[in-house]
Amino acid sequence: MHNSIVVIPTYNEAENIARIINSIISLPIDFDVLVVDDNSPDGTSKLVHDLSLTHKKRINVIDRPKKDGLGKAYKEGFMWALKNNYNLIFEMDADFSHNPKDLVRIHEKLNDFDLVVGSRYVEGVNVVNWPLSRIILSYFASIYSRLITGMPIKDATSGFVGYRSKVLKSINLESLVFNGYAFQIELKFKSYIKKFRLTEIPIIFIDRVYGDSKMNGSIIFEAIFGLISMKIKSLLKD
Repeated sequence: MHNSIVVIPTYNEAENIARIINSIISLPIDFDVLVVDDNSPDGTSKLVHDLSLTHKKRINVIDRPKKDGLGKAYKEGFMWALKNNYNLIFEMDADFSHNPKDLVRIHEKLNDFDLVVGSRYVEGVNVVNWPLSRIILSYFASIYSRLITGMPIKDATSGFVGYRSKVLKSINLESLVFNGYAFQIELKFKSYIKKFRLTEIPIIFIDRVYGDSKMNGSIIFEAIFGLISMKIKSLLKD
């Protein structure tokens, strides 16, 4: 077991999962991998289990009984990583929209910060192969989240993040209420109000080539309206 682990939630990622895992474990820094699979009917979990046979302890799997949301998958993965005493915990997508090589840059930045975001918007707009409508929606959602929360983060919905374990230990993960992309904002906001050191590094986000996007209307609705209730609750606690 190593010091760092990458948590990857999956649902029907058979076309990507072996390639992304092999890319991660081939990096110059040793990262272990934890895949949290939501009972993918395409056999994603079996592929990971097969890989784990040749990379014992470096590749791990949590098999969940059903598709139950991004936030719940990450919570389960983070709690597993904390239980197994990892000091640096990372999250990323399985579909190569996040370049595995950028894990090394995020890892290095964690020498000076507690939470590091791989950001699409810290230096302009670095998104490839998205339709203009989705870029506009995502970009203005990030502006909206900054206005509501006050966080100095330009890409609050980013799912490419590195955490020092003390950040996740300080948060009652079970208390996090959101389950879609609002979960990403909620976790960063909880870290921010606890005065942890947050920063961003620029990445280039490339839309998936294989498999289907999990984005839907309910996820967008949750992100837009959930932010307001989250901010109000934080003010009432002060």
